[in-house]
Amino acid sequence: MHIFHHHAQTPHDKPDNLRSSQVLSVMDVVSEGPVAGLVDGLKSVLINGTPVLGPDGQVNVQGVSMHFHAGTADQPPLSGFEASAREKLINADVTAQYAVTRTVDGKETDRLRLTLGVRQLFSVNKKGETQDASVTLRILIRHPAGWKTEKDITVKGRTHEPFAFSVILEDLPAAPFDVRVTRITPDSTGNRLFNKTFWSSYTEITDVRQCYLHTAVTGLKIDSEKSGNQRAERNYLMRGRLVRVPANYDPVTRRYAGERWNGEFKEAWTDNPAWCLYDLLMHPRYGLGQRMGIADADKWALYNIARYCDEKVSDGYGGLEPRIRCNAWLTRQRKAFDVIGDFCSMMRCMPVWSGQRLTFIQDAPSDVVWTYTRASVAGGQFHYSFSALKDRHNAVEVRFIDPHNNWQPSIELVEDREAIKRYGRNLLKVDAFGCTSRGQAHRTGLWIIQTELLETQTVDFCVGAEGLRHIPGDVFEICDNDYAGTATGGRIIAAEPEKKLLRLDQPVSLPEEGRATLNLMSETGQPVTVSVTGHPEPDCVEVDSMPEGITSFSVWGLKLPGLRQRLFRCVAIRESENGGYAVTALQHCPEKQARVDEGRRFSENPASGHAMLPPAVRHLHVSVSASSGHIHAIARWEVLRTSGSAHFDVRVTRGHDATGYLVFSHTTDRPECAFTLPERGSYTLSVSSVNEAGQKSEPASAGITVAAPEAPVSIDVTPGYFQVTLVPHQAVYDATVRYEFWYAGTRLADAQQAESQAQYLGEGRCWIKDGLMPGNVHYFYIRSVNALGKSAFTEQAARPSDKAEDYLAFYKGKISDTHLGQSLLTKMEQLSEGATKIGKIEKSWKDTEGRLNSQWSVRLEQMKNGQYCMAGFGMGIEEKPEGMQSQILMAADRVAFVNTENGNTVPALVIEHNDIYFREALIKHLRAVSLISSGSPPSFSLTPDGRLSAKKADISGTLRATSGELENVTIKDSCTIEGVLDAKQITGDIYNVQSGGVRLPEGAFSWSDKEGEHVLFRIAGESFDRILDTNLTLMAQCRRKRQQFKLIIRHHHYQNEIYKDVQLAYADTGNKGHAPGMSYKINGINLPAIGRSHVHELIVYVGNSKRFGRVWCYLPPGEAPKFTAYRAGRSFVTSGEV
Repeated sequence: MHIFHHHAQTPHDKPDNLRSSQVLSVMDVVSEGPVAGLVDGLKSVLINGTPVLGPDGQVNVQGVSMHFHAGTADQPPLSGFEASAREKLINADVTAQYAVTRTVDGKETDRLRLTLGVRQLFSVNKKGETQDASVTLRILIRHPAGWKTEKDITVKGRTHEPFAFSVILEDLPAAPFDVRVTRITPDSTGNRLFNKTFWSSYTEITDVRQCYLHTAVTGLKIDSEKSGNQRAERNYLMRGRLVRVPANYDPVTRRYAGERWNGEFKEAWTDNPAWCLYDLLMHPRYGLGQRMGIADADKWALYNIARYCDEKVSDGYGGLEPRIRCNAWLTRQRKAFDVIGDFCSMMRCMPVWSGQRLTFIQDAPSDVVWTYTRASVAGGQFHYSFSALKDRHNAVEVRFIDPHNNWQPSIELVEDREAIKRYGRNLLKVDAFGCTSRGQAHRTGLWIIQTELLETQTVDFCVGAEGLRHIPGDVFEICDNDYAGTATGGRIIAAEPEKKLLRLDQPVSLPEEGRATLNLMSETGQPVTVSVTGHPEPDCVEVDSMPEGITSFSVWGLKLPGLRQRLFRCVAIRESENGGYAVTALQHCPEKQARVDEGRRFSENPASGHAMLPPAVRHLHVSVSASSGHIHAIARWEVLRTSGSAHFDVRVTRGHDATGYLVFSHTTDRPECAFTLPERGSYTLSVSSVNEAGQKSEPASAGITVAAPEAPVSIDVTPGYFQVTLVPHQAVYDATVRYEFWYAGTRLADAQQAESQAQYLGEGRCWIKDGLMPGNVHYFYIRSVNALGKSAFTEQAARPSDKAEDYLAFYKGKISDTHLGQSLLTKMEQLSEGATKIGKIEKSWKDTEGRLNSQWSVRLEQMKNGQYCMAGFGMGIEEKPEGMQSQILMAADRVAFVNTENGNTVPALVIEHNDIYFREALIKHLRAVSLISSGSPPSFSLTPDGRLSAKKADISGTLRATSGELENVTIKDSCTIEGVLDAKQITGDIYNVQSGGVRLPEGAFSWSDKEGEHVLFRIAGESFDRILDTNLTLMAQCRRKRQQFKLIIRHHHYQNEIYKDVQLAYADTGNKGHAPGMSYKINGINLPAIGRSHVHELIVYVGNSKRFGRVWCYLPPGEAPKFTAYRAGRSFVTSGEV
């Protein structure tokens, strides 16, 4: 006997031998040229966010080469990019059954590159080993003479990954033309051959070498195999355009040679926003150079702004950085004013047309050029306005490009915490244009906050010729006696230079301590400050020096140590009607720059000697109650201890604002007030604090609504085990509102009848209702309640949890807590190998709390081969705090019920592995999360989301649905469609088109010696307007005799009551029949809506029976009579042959 041993062999997979190796060639237009170029070669080129070269020069992305041209006027074409290509994606599968066709419309296309490929390509033999496979594709092009095969491509090899390849097509027909890719190899139908093919894209190639003059371009070539076959997203870290900068300026060190600039320029790269803006304004190609004309931008103003931007300030990290830098990439065309505004907002300035050129006013500290007093303005009046509180932001989110976040946007939050504590948070979100520094972003937000919080005043006044002493942008001082509450400015009556005495036009008050100064104007118009050393008379002061040129009626301004100097920056000058000039100026705070740049704080001196207004009260709230038919209210509020408030004014008015009818007014020195309201309705409470000088604060207001509460707008339902939790909500939270809860097992016809038909549960903020059966819908009726009444009921349906596994876990805990469960399910003692134990318990007892318990149980245990097995059965009654509880428990691997009648041994019910098996069941109510029939796939299923799937369904009752689809359906009985029927095609004679009169022998008929009306056809009526078309032409003729013919469409009832006649055609053959007869194509005839009980008739009328005539219907050769009745604009039905 020979015994042969078969050695098992593991399938061996050979490595793939097909790999895609394509080179991506892409040109990117970067900027208007010339530019400075990449910061650090390929280290500044990022492919999919990864630098091609790392900081140490190591290659991060393999297979990348680059060519770069800076955008000069004489640059050559990029080397290696001799053609222009435009790729169009397709991403379509090519199968043997369905070819893929695309139209090429590039008029200048010289060559076409198709990118084709396979998803996978290999076969599996019976041993499970992968082997080579092949697939063949064919490329065809439609020429004027027809389709022509260009190439057949066969791919052979083995790959488990997508493999793409390119095919170049030349000798192309004139565009547009069609390209088609077909598959010659049959499609795989099994699981042993994998050869799906696809068409990825095609590229239109134009052979042209372009220089792209004045354009900075990059040319990248990326080897797809070495770079991981990824989609190449390119980013460049680059220094941009070379712009005109001052000849004495070094943009690297940001230093200016010499004290003065001669106005000459040179070209260099810079991130100073002033010179970037100047290039934008003056460049004739991409800027405003051609539109500015002879007018130019104020380069001298920009020179000062540029030096301001270059000054070094703290960067927030312990170092220094330029105050403002610009790193912007403008990629789309925008309005010139918007772009200029972006640059100016960065530089904290505004563009102004001076009448001759475009100049710029910067919000930076500058010298005072003039002093205005009430004596130097028309009418002696200054008119002030203040910004609204809502416009004073104290928190700003600044969005900027963060180099430390891989050049992605970051948010810098800037806050003034003191202002937030005082006024509440008022947030503004801004984008920092051209900002790539966190420190600059922080200064941007801080500058916005400080500007809005410090510079809140605007002043308007009129002057004479002195208004021309300054231009928009200049800073001047205002000394307003009324605003300051003391004499701070006026005119000089006389000057005594020898004694250094000045006599003023009004008495002044000088402090006993501190240094007072006078601001005067010298003979050159420049402001001069002198110290006051003596006060011999009320209107006379002694100064430490007497400037030259001080004359009578010169302007003076007094600066006191307890008052802040009030400076304003001019923003507009306009000619007034009386020959003067109207000036508008904005408050100017020089210390703002130090706060922004260095975070310094300055002492706050008041600008007025008047007492400060008391602050408004805070946290005003009202509680309302009702008793004995009266409505009582108590208002409470808070006030700052240092506010100096003497008392509070309380006012209550009708309506939603403080302008309504006054119903209550009171003065109190306590931060609370009780009052009574006359009736229900809406009221407004206003409280103002009043100081000892009688000055009132801004009123704080609160609305009072005296009415029953609104019904709950929403109710949150949380299902639980045999219970639900209900939490009502109102549109606006009200702490005085509670809720009444009512319960009904079935839905009430009217929710407002809950008091008489539902069970009252109680009152509270929320409610938990237990003892509910799972699977049933329970209804709750909830209404809001307060001291003034009750709202209407809101109905809410709810059901307990329907998760069976959760209920089983719930009962597990219930059973484990009982004495019976513990004795039956707990392993009592360790059994030895091969041991068996049978135990029985039969007892009753009282526990330590005096509760009565009784139990009977049988328990079997067995140990074999280390496997423990137990079976048990028990009954018990236990006394619980909620009452007596009885239960029967069975514990076994399998529980079965067998009916042995007639020798039956088949169980009727089996429980095993937590599953229940039974043959038949009569269930009154079945609650299941999901139902699934047997079979694969199941023929019936019902999922928890309500999705019903059935292969066959016989519904004898009513089927109601709101949406869905029907396929291959037959309606055997009548069907009424109340809405709109929209069908692509309806087949069938649904209009009952009938033929009347005579028949149509061989397509023609005639009457001889028959006068009067003859019915051609009858058409049943409808309830909507239609149009009748046929392929018939009615012909009528009478030779050598005179005869009349008419064609009439008649709409009438079946009872022959004529409704309406419409004449369609008429013919009179004339004497001796020389005139032509009738030829009328029966087409486009209106059939009005006359109802289905009416009928339309097509009638031919013959005039004289004594004269021979012939009438017939002409049909095209080979056609049978056909009728089409349709609604206007849409074909509705076509009849069959008549």
